[in-house]
Amino acid sequence: MNGCLCIHGFTGSPFEVQPLAEYLKDHTDWKIVVPTLPGHEEKGSLKGINYTEWIDCAELALQSLLKECNTVYVIGFSMGGIIACYLAAKYPVKKLVLLSAAARYINSRQLALDSVEMVRDAWRGNLGKNELYLRYKNKMVKTPISAAYQFRLLVAANRRVFQDIKIPTFIAQGKKDGIVPPRSALFLFEKINAPEKELRIVEEAKHLICHCEEKRSLFKEILEFLHRSNEWSRAEGAMDNKLTCEALHHAGPLE
Repeated sequence: MNGCLCIHGFTGSPFEVQPLAEYLKDHTDWKIVVPTLPGHEEKGSLKGINYTEWIDCAELALQSLLKECNTVYVIGFSMGGIIACYLAAKYPVKKLVLLSAAARYINSRQLALDSVEMVRDAWRGNLGKNELYLRYKNKMVKTPISAAYQFRLLVAANRRVFQDIKIPTFIAQGKKDGIVPPRSALFLFEKINAPEKELRIVEEAKHLICHCEEKRSLFKEILEFLHRSNEWSRAEGAMDNKLTCEALHHAGPLE
């Protein structure tokens, strides 16, 4: 049996990856596990939580899957992507999928554009309909500074694991993400040492990439990637990876 671990992001919940998890359940017979990280429960508090508790929670879920399943994949969103990288470097995971992975964070240019739109909606009396405001108003107020510091510690503590990842990796990033800048995806693409790796920039997607308009085509690509045989030419893969990097650099800034 195959298993797949999906890890949500900082201050988030399984909701962030739920559309993809449901898609995988509908199109496979795999065991899909989506744990809720400590402090992220519906009535939970992030105050006093150490970042190692988030890693431990995901690690225990992965260890359980590895005992039950012959093949295990790991998918991580935002901060969950960094945790997924740590697990992929440490455990015999078959493939890795990174979604809006927070190796870098705060896309100042896109955040400014989103903020301008928010101000416009407030001026028109439509702030209550603004997607960004509705999604993040509670997080901005309720997230303790100590928790934000733990998030930064988690990212910093795992910067060196990227080069230890040797398994096939699929990276997806929204071009209009105001939280994680697209250069984060390029950074991961260049640092990860896997012979097979793919990078997909989703043109209209913001941070919650699993909820974007293009999600169905993205999910199809992810499933095709996970299904693909690992008998993949290293020379062919190296060439594809080189061309992808060159194309991204020549395309101009992703922010």
